[in-house]
Amino acid sequence: MTAELKKERPMGRIVTITSGKGGVGKTTSSAAIGAALAKRGLKTVVIDFDVGLRNLDMIMGCERRVVFDFINVIQGDAKLKQALIRDKRLDTLYVLPTSQTRDKDSLTLEGVEAVLEELRGEFDYILCDSPAGIERGAQLAMHFADEAVVVTNPEVSSVRDSDRVLGLLNSRTKRAETEGAEPVKAQVLLTRYDAARVGKGEMMTVEDVLEILAVPLLGIVPESQAVLKASNVGMPVVLDAPSAAGAAYEDAVSRLLGEEVEMRLAGERRPGIFQRLFGRGA
Repeated sequence: MTAELKKERPMGRIVTITSGKGGVGKTTSSAAIGAALAKRGLKTVVIDFDVGLRNLDMIMGCERRVVFDFINVIQGDAKLKQALIRDKRLDTLYVLPTSQTRDKDSLTLEGVEAVLEELRGEFDYILCDSPAGIERGAQLAMHFADEAVVVTNPEVSSVRDSDRVLGLLNSRTKRAETEGAEPVKAQVLLTRYDAARVGKGEMMTVEDVLEILAVPLLGIVPESQAVLKASNVGMPVVLDAPSAAGAAYEDAVSRLLGEEVEMRLAGERRPGIFQRLFGRGA
């Protein structure tokens, strides 16, 4: 009976959390989205693809528990179950850390595919925390994606780099290379948004960002000290004290799951504008 139920279980969704530019809050977003999914009872694993740097385990608060990593699994030095770290706060949240001592050439297309396929059968959501940029590590993190969350700040350089990432999602992924396959479903997550600075013309407006990227808006995360505080203590912001940033990530996950949630943002003086933008992007 158990085997029959397991066989009928839907395969997990692979979601790449990516960005063109570094420092936009991508790993913070991966941790927050993963924790928010797990809070809903969805079995979720977050994989660190940033070989050589390995920041995800620190932000998730499990760096001292790392014994084996993603590269060990790919190279056959450890079983996947040995490398997975279960979160102590949420039973349905896991982390697959990467190596600090190897380089990105340790990642292989075949190895990544094998790990992801094994995880698909066990998890509802597999989040791939991509390194910034468009090089090998980032391309492997997005190659097998079903969906992508493109994290960007409301700044010209960040948005321009995100546009390049969207081009790769449309041309260099398995779905793009498979005839008749649905394209990777991409959505933009706007982080470090400051309504006051936007009003002064120091940051791009949401309208301008969406006009350039031309993909649906998943959410808007305000600039917040709560994000920095949560990262410093190894706590995804959605698990820390209530904050505007945490609420924004919770709303973004609701939309990721297909729920209709009105865009809201502290400090925005034009009621309803985000709802209209979200409707337009969708």
